[in-house]
Amino acid sequence: MFWINDRCINCGTCWQFDPDHFSPSGERACVAVQPVDAPEAQQALLALQACPVAAIETERELRNTTPTDGFPVVIHEHPLGTVQYCGWASRRSFGACSWLITRPSGNVMVDVPRWSAPLARRIKDLGGLQFILLTHRDDVADHELWARSFRCERWIHAADADAAPQAEQRLKGHDALEIAEGLQLIPTPGHTQGSLCALLGDARSVLFSGDHLWWNPEQAVVVASERYCWWDFASQLQSIERLLELDVALLLPGHGRRHAFAPGAWRTALEQTLNWSRRHHEP
Repeated sequence: MFWINDRCINCGTCWQFDPDHFSPSGERACVAVQPVDAPEAQQALLALQACPVAAIETERELRNTTPTDGFPVVIHEHPLGTVQYCGWASRRSFGACSWLITRPSGNVMVDVPRWSAPLARRIKDLGGLQFILLTHRDDVADHELWARSFRCERWIHAADADAAPQAEQRLKGHDALEIAEGLQLIPTPGHTQGSLCALLGDARSVLFSGDHLWWNPEQAVVVASERYCWWDFASQLQSIERLLELDVALLLPGHGRRHAFAPGAWRTALEQTLNWSRRHHEP
């Protein structure tokens, strides 16, 4: 019913969104389990739509049933806003996730997908955009089109601002900054010099981590990758220490799996990550 062609870049978009049907397999993704009914087929079709390189294929008759209004998809309800996955991943950001926070005081997009008129119409129906937050230079994708369409401001750290020189707001230095009620930006240099995380809420919060951290379900650990660190890994470890005192309930990365944490489990997981990374890191 579904298959993967040789355009796959192994970005993980399909199996991060729909792990019931897709999984990693060597140098590219694979269809691990075929859908068995219409709802499952619709889920797989949304993964097809999200793929940044059109690597997922199916028969034309089934493909034509792909819902144009399937994204954004609700991921989490937080007292300060509803968190949704935008889909429509961009090859320019290697399939990184983009998140939408809908809230009465103004909606926020965290990193951006490729431009999509159907997605833009859905976001307009949900109230448009107040801000776009760019966590680092790698995942800016079609930010100019999104900002122009919604006439909204963009935030990026000054150290990565050359990747989005038109951004209206630049965070400087290492201090966290609350840019809206219950929403703050936390500089976390390391993966890139201007990497930052966005935090929604103080208690049982949602952390949008960009490429700073992600969850590895096979080993059940939070990952800080030295292999995919483009600036300075020692600084990245120091940045992790800044996050130890947070009360994170949900980790939403740009790449890698998202994960929900029980109360108190966040600090334990980060301490494990720091201990392992320091033992294996060579300065």
